[in-house]
Amino acid sequence: MRPFELTAPTTVEDALATPGTFLAGGTTLVDLMKLNVLTPQQVLDINELPLRGIETGDGLRIGALERMSDIAAHPGVYPMISRALLLSASQQLRNMASIGGNLLQRTRCSYFRDVATPCNKRQPGSGCSAIGGANRMHAIFGASDSCVATHASDVAVAFTALDAQVKLASADGTRTVALADFYRLPGDTPDVENDLRPGELITEVLVPKLDWASKSTYVKVRDRQSYEFALCSAAVALDIQDGRVADARVAVGGVGTVPWRLPAVEEALRGASLTQKSFEDAAAVSADGAKSLPDNGFKLSLLKRTIIRALLELTEGDR
Repeated sequence: MRPFELTAPTTVEDALATPGTFLAGGTTLVDLMKLNVLTPQQVLDINELPLRGIETGDGLRIGALERMSDIAAHPGVYPMISRALLLSASQQLRNMASIGGNLLQRTRCSYFRDVATPCNKRQPGSGCSAIGGANRMHAIFGASDSCVATHASDVAVAFTALDAQVKLASADGTRTVALADFYRLPGDTPDVENDLRPGELITEVLVPKLDWASKSTYVKVRDRQSYEFALCSAAVALDIQDGRVADARVAVGGVGTVPWRLPAVEEALRGASLTQKSFEDAAAVSADGAKSLPDNGFKLSLLKRTIIRALLELTEGDR
């Protein structure tokens, strides 16, 4: 780790007026600093900023410095959000990691984290080692010739399914951006991962009220049961009326360069009966448009099976 200067602003105004890299839980930033992937000269510890609180009622408001474990335990949080958080990292890390930091965490692509290998996300124009290398964990949606790295956040998948927004603050004021628009596909500029502008800070996560999202879940498939990133995951919410699906929300993770919403699956589910056959038919379109790499073709079928599993688990008491 290279030397850096640490300061601790106590107001949002002071934090926004001071150049540097923001530090909250540090569960991503410190790791990358140790690997020399990130080498900030000025680090701003923002843990004393008044960016906490969880409010429910007319939607859900979560302060950016709320810890993952506290959000997961809050009674007003939709099940898919709580479950996505509980299936992330370890209990110790969930106690430290902030929700704002989780949404901004960097990819776990091993080539990105190895400064001895080319990576367009880390060093633009150097090349993508994963395309011709070990790519079992990599994306089948949203990839480009410049980058095939998957997005790492579990809870971002649930938030995307629920049309969540992030509130951003800068010295010039505040703005609110839909999370689905906040993340950027890699294209030719994989180093630009989101719409966060220089000096901007996430202050809140806002989730619109959706009463039937109380019937939701998050299923995560991974190589081991704990402290592992998703090979494939599915955040699913269903509005069930008269034994059929009236509406649905479906987003998936572990397969896209950004959290990946599946509107075609949602449409296929509307009006469907609560049978395995109906769920299989809806999941059959989930991989449309996907493009696999030599080592990750298994994700095409795993994606379908993960969605079916989530639907079956969610409707177990209704069938």
